Amino acid sequence: MSGIKTDLSGQTAVITGSTSGIGAALAEGLAANGANIVLNGLGDLDSIKALRARIAKDHGVEVRYHAANMLKPDEIAEMIAFAQSEFGRVDILVNNAGIQHVAPVDEFPTEKWDAILAINLSSAFHTIKAAVPIMKAQGRGRIVNLASAHALVASPFKSAYVAAKHGIMGLTKTVALEVAEAGITVNAICPGYVKTPLVEGQIADTAKARGISEEEVVRDVMLAAQPTKKFVMYDELVGALLYLVSDAGASCNGTSISVDGGWVAK
Repeated sequence: MSGIKTDLSGQTAVITGSTSGIGAALAEGLAANGANIVLNGLGDLDSIKALRARIAKDHGVEVRYHAANMLKPDEIAEMIAFAQSEFGRVDILVNNAGIQHVAPVDEFPTEKWDAILAINLSSAFHTIKAAVPIMKAQGRGRIVNLASAHALVASPFKSAYVAAKHGIMGLTKTVALEVAEAGITVNAICPGYVKTPLVEGQIADTAKARGISEEEVVRDVMLAAQPTKKFVMYDELVGALLYLVSDAGASCNGTSISVDGGWVAK
């Protein structure tokens, strides 16, 4: 994992959308530094059970799972209460759950708009609303929202996703101001393209659809906006997260860290 180290022993971290991809990597990064983990997300229950067992064994921490549906505020509140019940505290909240749909605005399905806003934005409001009273009582807390380069810049055909991610930045700044004197920080990480299993599958599909090589898909389609022409790696996101949840990041509040190879510098 990342070379940044911080002692999170005895702390509890809740990570939404953490049964695969970026969320699972972030959960493991926190576990590697001693945090007990509450996973959340979709997937085969046997696979989730195996992930829990592996993280617990590899890092000597406790790992739980809560299947809260990010479309349902009551279940989200239950998840935060579950974390406190299981471990006695909630120290770190990582809002990572998200979905995507791409279409011109005049063809964008209304139900897709509603789902993307609910999962990518409103779910973070609900987790934060439930976690902040616990963190205030503890006198310390770290909230990190996984935004995106699209929280800072736009791309065509992604109206719902860009709107939600811009909203996440507004939520991040607002809550940071509200809790600044309570020992709680609220920040965002804004990744560029990350080579998740979903993206890897899209490379081959896009190459076939466009009649170009996979190398051209990566360079000229997916990474066209990233000056490095390299995917963001999981460990690079873990490094940013560890800084934000550590004591070293205590004065980083209400802001974002771009991990995008220079995308938003243009």
